[in-house]
Amino acid sequence: MRDEAAFVEFAQSARGRLRRTAYLLCGDWDQASDFVQEGLVRVYVRWPRLVRHGGELAYARKAVVSAYLDHARRRSSTERPQEADPTLASDEDVATAVATRAALMAALAQLPPRQRACVVLRYFEDLSVEATAALLGCTEGTVKSQTSRALFSLRSMFEDSPFGELAEGAASW
Repeated sequence: MRDEAAFVEFAQSARGRLRRTAYLLCGDWDQASDFVQEGLVRVYVRWPRLVRHGGELAYARKAVVSAYLDHARRRSSTERPQEADPTLASDEDVATAVATRAALMAALAQLPPRQRACVVLRYFEDLSVEATAALLGCTEGTVKSQTSRALFSLRSMFEDSPFGELAEGAASW
């Protein structure tokens, strides 16, 4: 039997953290909300079994990452923006910290989906190699090699940029 109230309480408490993780994966808050929604649908389907065995948050995180990876495998949309939104502030008006964050998000966006997932889960979600491998359904060696390649790529992107401090701190994210 499905306990609706418990699921709603779980979804409300986990939604913010899952959305931040999804944002780090995709770089778009609206798309992150879609991935969280899809992940929570997957959690809802398995809710009775999850409650019996525990690990609701771990399964929800895995469902969100899977939704992102599934989306990354699909062909891109045919929708293309026509012009910049004049109501949004330009990058020149943004504080240095926000510009640095934008540069990091842009660099993350250039990584292949699997490498990006490894970096986000290891350094932003602070998961161990073992937990990351279990979540992505691969070996620990794959997580280590994908993370190493991703960090090398990120360092090389920031070497000669105004955000060179990101290259130096890449190991401590």
